[in-house]
Amino acid sequence: MPFEADLAHALDRTTDSLEPDLTRLTDGAVERGRSRSRRRRSAGVIAGVGACAAIAAAGLVLPGALAGARSAGSDMETVALAMPRSAISGTQMIDAVKKTFPGSRFGQEHGQSNDPSNPNGGWVANGEVDVNDGHGAASVGVSAMRLKLPLRDGDGLICDNMAGRADAGDTCELSELPSSAALPGGALVVSEKIAERQPMGADPVPDSEIAHRWTTTVTLKSTGAQLQLVQWDTAGDFSGGNTPKPTRDTPPLSQKQAVAALTGPTWAPILGAVG
Repeated sequence: MPFEADLAHALDRTTDSLEPDLTRLTDGAVERGRSRSRRRRSAGVIAGVGACAAIAAAGLVLPGALAGARSAGSDMETVALAMPRSAISGTQMIDAVKKTFPGSRFGQEHGQSNDPSNPNGGWVANGEVDVNDGHGAASVGVSAMRLKLPLRDGDGLICDNMAGRADAGDTCELSELPSSAALPGGALVVSEKIAERQPMGADPVPDSEIAHRWTTTVTLKSTGAQLQLVQWDTAGDFSGGNTPKPTRDTPPLSQKQAVAALTGPTWAPILGAVG
């Protein structure tokens, strides 16, 4: 899936370019991000996000500012992970993704479990599904992981590397959610829209054929628990570094709706299990 093509938002969050041990590290889980899946290009859920045992204990190397998501030309970044509170299965993640898009038709799906008892087994869980809500097919995925406290800007919690990207319609917004019963201590939110650029030297394509991904990352300030939702305006075969043409104009959920979903009752049990 594209989520894996990028992450798990993310999502697992490993990359095709990482060593096999690293793939295993996050394959138990982005991603984003941030990949063993046919659609994982940069972070298959971390797509939530280098050399192995040391990284397993201290952090994860991810491409792009957001774990589980890839921005063209972005640098690798180390995200410090903490052990999840309890295990989350890939099936749980897939079910939660489907509940996030009620009334939709679902296609190919992929889920990965975390394994808190084994650092080499992966500390990031993710679920990815092809979704059609009646407005065109989209690939979506969510990764779940826990960042080490205190949170750092380098953990994908800032908008960086945006210089020159606004001309292509890329956007990144930061916001905060107040403390509540559902979000003790409040949460940080990063919302991105990124055009999938063509490889260097590739023939240019019309704007109408450029796919986009929307990434929404919610991180609890009190625990470091993080959910990352990645939505594409396309679906299909992402293997071989190819990105299918857009099948719709907008993502299934707006950024506001995405934040509401990630902080709502569907994902509350997973947030609690992670952090």
